[in-house]
Amino acid sequence: EPSTKRVKPLSRVTSLANLIPPVRATPLKRFSQSLQRSISFRGDSRPDLFTPRPWSRNAPPPITKRRDSKLWSETFDVCVNQVLTSKEIKRQEAIFELSQGEEDLIEDLKLAKKAYHDPMLKLSIMTEEELMQIFGTLDSLIPLHEDLLQRLRDVRKPDGSTEHVGHILVGWLPCLNSYDSYCSNQVAAKALLDYKKQDHRVQDFLQRCLESPFSRKLDLWNFLDIPRSRLVKYHLLLKEILRHTPNDHPDQQHLEEAINIVQGIVTEINVKTGESECHYYKERLIYLDECQKDPLIDNSRALSCHGELKNNRGAKFHVFLFQEVLVITRTITQNDKLYYQIYRQPIPVKDLILEDLQDGEVRVAGSLRGAFSNNEKNKELFPRKLQEWLSYAVSFSPSK
Repeated sequence: EPSTKRVKPLSRVTSLANLIPPVRATPLKRFSQSLQRSISFRGDSRPDLFTPRPWSRNAPPPITKRRDSKLWSETFDVCVNQVLTSKEIKRQEAIFELSQGEEDLIEDLKLAKKAYHDPMLKLSIMTEEELMQIFGTLDSLIPLHEDLLQRLRDVRKPDGSTEHVGHILVGWLPCLNSYDSYCSNQVAAKALLDYKKQDHRVQDFLQRCLESPFSRKLDLWNFLDIPRSRLVKYHLLLKEILRHTPNDHPDQQHLEEAINIVQGIVTEINVKTGESECHYYKERLIYLDECQKDPLIDNSRALSCHGELKNNRGAKFHVFLFQEVLVITRTITQNDKLYYQIYRQPIPVKDLILEDLQDGEVRVAGSLRGAFSNNEKNKELFPRKLQEWLSYAVSFSPSK
C-alpha cells in the first residue's frame, strides 16, 4: 500500500566507507607479555577525536573478513593405502600449522603496507619520515618469511606430507636476528603512532580502516605487532613438532637444535629491546635542576615498568621505575614531541617502602607531595596501583 508518511531522503555519501558504522577498537594488551614483559604500553583511546556519525545507528553492521583456520587433514587427501598413526597425523598437522602461519604472516605484512603505509603516504596523511619511523624495517621481513615458506613447500610431498623439516629450520632460523632492529624500533614507533592519532586526519583514516572488512577488526598497531608475536611463537611451534616426532626420527636432533637457536635469538632480542626502550625514555627526560640528574638513571639499562598516575587533585604524573630508581614526571610537548619533565627528586629503589596488599584490599595512601617530604608519617606511600607495579617489578628485577 502507498505510504502517506514523509520519507527523509538519504544523504549523499562520497564513499562506501561512509556507510560502515564505527567499531570500537579492542584495547591493546601490554606490548611485552611474550618478550618477558620488557616493554609496556598503555592503550590510548581518544573518542573525542572521532565523533560517531548520526546515521551509523541505523546502518547495517559491517561484514568482517574472517581468516578460517586450516587443518592438514582437511587440506590434503590422505592416501587410502597409507596407514598413518595418530602421532604421525599430529606431527603433520603441526608442520602444516608452521607453514600456514608463515603464509598468514606474509599476507598480513603485505596488507599493512598496501592498506596503511602506501595510502597514508600518497594522501600526505603522514610524512615519509614519520611512516619510516612507525613501520621500521617491516618491508625487509616479507622476503625473509617468503624464503621459509618456499623451503617448506619444496619438501612437501605430492600427498601433502612432509618427512624432514628440522634441517630447514636449523639453516633458516639464524635469519631471525634481523628482527633485532624491528623490535627495538617498536618503542619509538608506538609512541609516535599514539601521538599522531591526535591528528584528526590520521585518526579518521585509521578508524575507517578499522571499520573495513579487510582489517578483521584489528587496528594498525595490531598489524605492526604481528611479526613480534610470530617471533615468540616459533618456540612453541617447534616444541609441538618435536613432541610428535619419534625418537629414532632424523628430525629429532635437528628440532632440538632449532629450539635452542630460537630461544637464544628471542632472549638476545628481548635484552636489546629492553635497552632500546630504556634509552628512548631516558633521552626524553627533562631536568629543571642539575641536582635532579641521578647517576642511577644514567646507569640504568632496563625499564621495569612505567605508566600514568593521578594525585588527589586529579593532576596526572607519568611514573618510571628503572632498575634502581623511581622517577615521577609530568608530560610536556616541545616541537611536536612528547617529553617527561622530572617532578621532584628521583627516589632510589632501596629507599622505597613496599607493602604487599591482598586482592580487593584498599589502603589510604599518602600524597605525592608527602612522599617526597621527610615526614616519617608520610614516607614513600603511594597509591595501590603503584605499589602493585613496584612489587611486580622488584620480583622480576635482574638483581632479584
